Amino acid sequence: MAAAPLRLLRGPSQWIPVYLPGPPSPFLAVLGGLRGPQRLMATEAGAPEQLRRGFETLRVTREREHVLHVQLHRPDKRNAMNRAFWREMVECFQAIAHDSSCRAVVVSGAGKVFSAGLDLADVGSELLMVEGDDPARKAWNLRKKICAFQESFSVLEKCLKPVIVAVHGACIGAGVDLICACDIRYCSQDAWFQVKEVDIGLAADVGTLQRLPKIVGSQSLVNELAFTARKMMAPEAQSCGLVSRVFPDKESLLQAAVAVAEAIAARSPVAVQGSKENLLYARDHPVSESLRYMAAWNMGMLQTQDVPAAVQAAMDRKGTEGALFSNL
Repeated sequence: MAAAPLRLLRGPSQWIPVYLPGPPSPFLAVLGGLRGPQRLMATEAGAPEQLRRGFETLRVTREREHVLHVQLHRPDKRNAMNRAFWREMVECFQAIAHDSSCRAVVVSGAGKVFSAGLDLADVGSELLMVEGDDPARKAWNLRKKICAFQESFSVLEKCLKPVIVAVHGACIGAGVDLICACDIRYCSQDAWFQVKEVDIGLAADVGTLQRLPKIVGSQSLVNELAFTARKMMAPEAQSCGLVSRVFPDKESLLQAAVAVAEAIAARSPVAVQGSKENLLYARDHPVSESLRYMAAWNMGMLQTQDVPAAVQAAMDRKGTEGALFSNL
């Protein structure tokens, strides 16, 4: 997880850093002078005001009581990612993080494909025409812009609500960056994936090169995909672990993704969100340090009333779905 306000908790043998959810990203304002994040205000239903107002490039709907569906919604442009998209992804998932009634999120693409990747016609000038009095200052400003783009997908990890992505058709370039930041990846049989950046003269810089090796577990395969920009079809994506399930078509894909999100939402949000936090921490830290972090985490979280509620539901043979858990 990225840097956030730091607290020190006393662990079994030493002080342990615990990163708590931080304030809205300061990177939003650097995206071409576009407006920064707006203040998140709760509505009567408990959802932040930003989600209720809606977005230009995203469509957010509530599929179930505790499940949100975020759809990339530029179907006429094959869901290419323009300036507004990069800003709105941060605004959207920061709002979802603040929505206590949301416990799981499904992400999909409208139209015939998941995403064609970066909208070069709209965003290209942001990368090619950088202000600065000399090369050092231009590089400094370009770095700020790159960090802003990175935040647009890192926000998926920082939002502790599990994110299930459903991919159909093409998933190209920045689309791969996006899905690598999701927690569960499904696709349809017609899906294909392409790390496209080398074909336009740059190295992928918003997450694929950092996350994909830890997802598929084969550095050789990652190198091949990144160096050649070849297409990976759905069967290979499943066999290497990029996606965990493949479905016949988009309809069955979305049905399955929503069903899994609903199953997640039926569990204790303290347990589920704590699991995501610690899985991400363990990915980036040694086992011994991750165990200490887990102990520090659960010394507080085990005091939740969700534990006796879940145990009682099991004893009453209601199953986990029979337990009622407060929003988090």
